[in-house]
Amino acid sequence: MAAPRAPRLSLSRLVPNLLTLAAICAGLTSIRFAIEGRVDQAIGLIILAAVLDGMDGRLARILKSESAIGAELDSLADFLNFGVATGLLVFFTLLSAETGLGWIAVLIYVICCVMRLARFNVGSKTPDPDAIPGYFTGVPSPAGALLALMPIAVDRAFPGMTPTSGVIVAFWLIFVGWLLISHIPTPSLKLVRLRRDRMHYIFVGMIAAGAILFTWPWHALVALNLLYLGVVLWSFSRRQRRGPKRRPDET
Repeated sequence: MAAPRAPRLSLSRLVPNLLTLAAICAGLTSIRFAIEGRVDQAIGLIILAAVLDGMDGRLARILKSESAIGAELDSLADFLNFGVATGLLVFFTLLSAETGLGWIAVLIYVICCVMRLARFNVGSKTPDPDAIPGYFTGVPSPAGALLALMPIAVDRAFPGMTPTSGVIVAFWLIFVGWLLISHIPTPSLKLVRLRRDRMHYIFVGMIAAGAILFTWPWHALVALNLLYLGVVLWSFSRRQRRGPKRRPDET
């Protein structure tokens, strides 16, 4: 008796996983460029990995090709790109003189990143009753990577004006690690709702933002990080004003 033939998949349903694998390749190449001192290309590849990370999940939902292996690949890619590659890039660029404290900071940041991803994976299978719909618990790993890269952006945007101390960078990296594993609710893009009658303004704004990013990339990265930190601070202060969320069984 002939064995049943395995079901075939269309090539389009493999695209999300291919994007995830491309993000992993970008992260690995970023590590190579960081070792070689090619900082601009290394950061560009981490940003590319973040873009691919935002695309693969949405594309999988559109194509209805979500799978368990795709979810695991996505988590592993995030750990490599936004944990290991980002930490090593900061170390090779700004912390080589502070090999002791600098390496400890990198270890703490990477461990916080993997713990944040592990918490997210568990939460996706067993929803947290205290979680706020539309919000992440703590800073997501792609945003954490961009925050971790902020000292490099400051050093490139304002050369000679803002001397970057290795000690300050190390403590900044530890602070970003804490943001990753914190319970601060950070807004998701899913909360953004755009009005159809104003889409032309949105398109013009996106084109202008892209032009600014390509013309003054380091200044734009610093500005985006400061804006995001402002959102995180607002979310934290809002949570503090409201107080801890009470469960139904608490009196």
